[in-house]
Amino acid sequence: MILQENLILTGNWLFRWRSYIPLIMITIYIPALNEYEFFYSKREYTTYWGIFSLIISMIGLLIRIIVAGYTPQNTSGKNTKEQVADVLNTKGLYSMVRHPLYLGNYFMGLGVSLFLFIWWLPLIYTLSFALYYERIILAEEDFLRKKFGEDMETWANDTPGFFPNFSKWQSSKLKFSYVKVLRSEYSSFFALIFSFTLLDLFGNYMILNKIFVVPIWNFLFCFSFAIYFILRVLKKHSKFLKIQKF
Repeated sequence: MILQENLILTGNWLFRWRSYIPLIMITIYIPALNEYEFFYSKREYTTYWGIFSLIISMIGLLIRIIVAGYTPQNTSGKNTKEQVADVLNTKGLYSMVRHPLYLGNYFMGLGVSLFLFIWWLPLIYTLSFALYYERIILAEEDFLRKKFGEDMETWANDTPGFFPNFSKWQSSKLKFSYVKVLRSEYSSFFALIFSFTLLDLFGNYMILNKIFVVPIWNFLFCFSFAIYFILRVLKKHSKFLKIQKF
C-alpha cells in the first residue's frame, strides 16, 4: 500500500508537469542522430518514410481530436494544477478504452520516433512512455475512484485501460464541438509538424553538412505555423473560439 501511495504521489506530480516533462524525452534523439542515414540511402525514400511516420502521428492527433470534440467541459482538459472531472466519461472513445487521450499521445510520439528509421528509438520511446504514463494513469484512476465510486469501478472493470476493445463502442450523446477542438489541438498540430521539420533539418545536416529541409516539410511547417498563429490570436483576442456555457 505504501508503494502504491508513493506511485500515486509521483503520478500526481507528473500529471501537473506532463506538458513539459516529455520534452526531456527528446534528449534520446540526440545520440540517435549520430546513426541517422537516408532510408535505403536515398533522399526520396526518406521523404516517403517520413510521410508514413507522419501518418502514424496524425492517427494519434485524430484520436485526440475525437476526444476533445465529444467530451464535456471540465473533463479531459489541459488542467495542470490538479485532477478535474465534473462527470465520468464512459461514452464515445471512452467506451472502448479508459485513456484515449494518452493512446493518442502515444501514437503521436511513436510517429516521431519512427522518423529517423533507427530500430531502438521506437523501443526506447515505448518503454519511457509506459513508465511515465503508468504513474499518471494510476493517480488519475485513484482520483476518479474517490469521486465516482462504484460507477468508476463498474466502468473500469468493463473497459480496457490502454488497448481499445472496439466491440464495446457506445456513441456519445454530445454534439461534436469544433470550437473545443480548435481551442485545444492547434498547438499539438504545430508541435507535431515542428518536430518532424526539425528532425529532417538536423538529419540532413548530419549527412549533407548543410542546412536543408525537404520542400514538403517546409510547406507543412509554414501551414501549421499559420494555423497556430491565427487560432492563437483568435483564442486570446476574440470571442470566435469562446465555449458557450449552458
